[in-house]
Amino acid sequence: MNPLRCRNPEGNTPESTDWGVNSEYGKLRDVLLGPADNYHWLPTSSISKATLKRGDKFDKQLAMKQHREMVDAYNDAGVNVHFLDPDEELPYQVYARDSSFMTPYGAVVTQMAQWWRRGEYGPVLRFYMENDIPIYDMVTAGSFEGGDFDVIEPGTVLIGFCGERTQEQSAEQVKRWFDKEGWEVKLAPIAEHYVHIDLMVCMLAEKLCAVCLDTTDPEIVSWLKAKNIEIVPVNYQDTMALACNVMALGDDKILAPAHAKDLVEKLKAQGFEVYDPAMDVFTRGGGGVHCMAQALRRDRV
Repeated sequence: MNPLRCRNPEGNTPESTDWGVNSEYGKLRDVLLGPADNYHWLPTSSISKATLKRGDKFDKQLAMKQHREMVDAYNDAGVNVHFLDPDEELPYQVYARDSSFMTPYGAVVTQMAQWWRRGEYGPVLRFYMENDIPIYDMVTAGSFEGGDFDVIEPGTVLIGFCGERTQEQSAEQVKRWFDKEGWEVKLAPIAEHYVHIDLMVCMLAEKLCAVCLDTTDPEIVSWLKAKNIEIVPVNYQDTMALACNVMALGDDKILAPAHAKDLVEKLKAQGFEVYDPAMDVFTRGGGGVHCMAQALRRDRV
């Protein structure tokens, strides 16, 4: 078997028995995080550009502290935490969602758009190969970032593309792969301002999704509702502060940034246990807790 592609070109690829996910909300067993060692802000998106324009001062010690508190939350929830090897040339590898995404068949290694992130394929490839985690395939048609692969429920995925980060041709390439696996694939063109689809559509639990109604195409909202998915609304201001970008841990547990106060209160009212460490050094840099985590293994649902 090719160690860099276990995907069957004709479809019917066998699911991995040891690794993989078929949802964004099954109980999270293993997660891949990026290191914060070399993190600093760069003009990667509308969010980080606004941070730099305001003249905010980057605090490295605070970033390390917030990163440790996030790791502590995963440990407290019983999740096995794995880390990419730090590379001093890759300040944004802390956002581990983007350099790959996980499927029931194994990982897909993506192709980053911005030059200061393109090298992220190296540590992620080494991690998967050194840990005998199958690689489903690697995106080749253009840039594609993992925050745009949004599994809504088993066998159904929402793929975003803005043209700047994930390109339409690479979204179509990934769609073709999953069409052959029998998945329902919904493509979602989004404005460059919103970066990735997981900034505004994030699954919380089975049939429950956080959605920014101000930014999400009404057609996508109708598509979600047609699947009997209940929507927890997140306002525009909170969404642009990455408050909609949260990580479902399964078993009615959610990891969210402390400043997602409105969403956290709504989740607690629905009976969720919420871990809410302060994460503003990272959200001001353009990514939230969902952007910072790549699920490696979840219980199948």
